[in-house]
Amino acid sequence: MSIERKALCVAIHDVAPATWPACQRLLSALSEVADIPLTLLVVPCYHGDDRADPGYDAMLTALLARGHELALHGYRHLDSGPPPSGWRQRWLRGVYTRHEGEFSALGAAHSRLLLARGLQWFHRRGWPVDGFVPPAWLLGSGAWVALRRAPFSYTTTWTRFHLLSSRRSIWSPSLVYAARNRSGRQLSPRLAVAQAACLAPAPLVRFGLHPADAAHPALLLHAQHLLGALLEARVPMTKSAFARRSRSV
Repeated sequence: MSIERKALCVAIHDVAPATWPACQRLLSALSEVADIPLTLLVVPCYHGDDRADPGYDAMLTALLARGHELALHGYRHLDSGPPPSGWRQRWLRGVYTRHEGEFSALGAAHSRLLLARGLQWFHRRGWPVDGFVPPAWLLGSGAWVALRRAPFSYTTTWTRFHLLSSRRSIWSPSLVYAARNRSGRQLSPRLAVAQAACLAPAPLVRFGLHPADAAHPALLLHAQHLLGALLEARVPMTKSAFARRSRSV
């Protein structure tokens, strides 16, 4: 019996018309290493901007046709929940996410509404959508209730890949960069390499890039080297493909 190779899922976060030039730079940098299937995390109404952009839609349709995946990544990517209580919530929702953890504190009804709007936005374009990834990987209890009833096969938090139909999850902390400040840009590449080494026996490694990473050539170069190293031992696939493979095990 053959043994399946360990998987690598590479995602580009915060895909929207406003971030598209930076996302294109990320796509170009990755393609210089290898032509692999990616998961693009799409925000329909990024920071409240819901203007139609036919050119942007056409480019995402073309990427979908080439075997990439489009996943729903929140609706506005802004935290509109009730004020945080306690220092941990204030830090998570204000400092860590810069008020972008959209599903961190919403009730079930509000979460269902935003998920439905996101699904409708995808369906109007004729795009399939299999996964939902919350902004900043934060899901409050109300959002979990709504998500369990939504037609997604998977979601991800920072440390785990969740198979929603079976309620199973796989430990897989995402490798990411902290591009906001100099110390983050210096330390996060080292942390990503260390995480990758620790995850060597794991069935899945997730590697995520954000539009802000595209502004820093050193981070892009590091991402290229890290991707090349990961591809030596892992087969690249979209998150949707990994979910399908995991359901069959």
